[in-house]
Amino acid sequence: MLPCARRGRKTDKMAEQPEKADIIVGIPSYNNADTIGHVVRAVDAGLTKYFPGKKAVIVNSDGGSSDGTPEAVRSATVDHDTFLISHPAYPVNRISMPYNGIPGKGSAFRAIFQKAVDMQAEACCVVDSDLRSITPEWIELLLTPVAKKGFDFVAPFYSRHKFDGTITNSIVYPMTRALYGKRIRQPIGGEFAFSGALAEFYLKQDVWNTQVARFGIDIWMTTEAVANSFKVCQTFLGAKIHDPKDPASSLSDMLVQVVTTLFDLTEKHSGAWMGVKGSADVPTFGFRYHVGLEPVKVNVEKMLDVFRIGVKELSGIWTDVLGPGDFKEVESISAVPGASFRFPSGLWTRVIYDYATAYYRKKMSSEHLIKSLVPLYLGRTASFVMEVEDKDHDGAEAEIEKLCLEFEDKKSYLINNWR
Repeated sequence: MLPCARRGRKTDKMAEQPEKADIIVGIPSYNNADTIGHVVRAVDAGLTKYFPGKKAVIVNSDGGSSDGTPEAVRSATVDHDTFLISHPAYPVNRISMPYNGIPGKGSAFRAIFQKAVDMQAEACCVVDSDLRSITPEWIELLLTPVAKKGFDFVAPFYSRHKFDGTITNSIVYPMTRALYGKRIRQPIGGEFAFSGALAEFYLKQDVWNTQVARFGIDIWMTTEAVANSFKVCQTFLGAKIHDPKDPASSLSDMLVQVVTTLFDLTEKHSGAWMGVKGSADVPTFGFRYHVGLEPVKVNVEKMLDVFRIGVKELSGIWTDVLGPGDFKEVESISAVPGASFRFPSGLWTRVIYDYATAYYRKKMSSEHLIKSLVPLYLGRTASFVMEVEDKDHDGAEAEIEKLCLEFEDKKSYLINNWR
């Protein structure tokens, strides 16, 4: 998480800050000194090589790091000769500045949006500060659809390990695809590009005291772009290698923030998704290729333990949200031992749609409701891990595609309950 920066600190500059910029690249950070230098070098090289005639600024929006992250941003050096770059038209400026507001990635992005508007940037992108797989080509792939092809929003499309991105694969991608009809594969991917007009739109929204200011920012950016008819696409970036997290121990807070934002947006944009049927591909740029991926370790037994404890301790809430029939099915599968355990995709789809409806109807406090979803999510994730354990990447993707089709087929279930 990106804690709140110390207030009142002056903006650091590597070079004199220009009043205007054609391109802004934002990097949110908090104690990322070990990795951010590599990210800055890749961004600098990408801007210099692929956009030599553009005035570009790298903006580090920092959450009060104590490990020298801003200093690492300023001191990262790039030997342009190694990238076969000669005589760039403009130097790439760098700014490291603190952000204010609720601690989190969204607050860091808000500061980047503000800088983009203040500097009248035409094209912008944001990249995570812990990336180990970023290359200069990422900057070209993210920014070109905005800078040269007229798109307002570019989502990333990665190759990821089959056990990575479980919140995306089990909830966010299937639901946003079913709701809005756009097959944006990684709607909470972390790296995005957007036009200056969309940055201004984002900045004007009154969401900065909500979960959007934390981990909800990614799904919020994607959904607002789609629901408000901005021109959207995605671009293939290859492998995303960062610091992976075990769903059993690391993702509960992120799940609450992301799903809360997802459900808030579902309520806000009900008029936009009610009439959407099926889904369609969005324009996808970049050369698709297979890449080697680092393994992601998961603790299936721990996930199943949390799920089974939930069946016992949350039976009242789950019965109220899911109804007695679906709760009995959840209770029944919890008794299945070990490797035979499965959480059917049809049941999981109804669970998510029931939770969305319960959230809309305010059956209980939103935080209490979404936290009660965590054991169900862990049960579904454990089931998926066991189901695809012996499958390759394409086999795992095929299972995710089946789940997406379940969400699309059962959308009428959500609509009927919503009304």
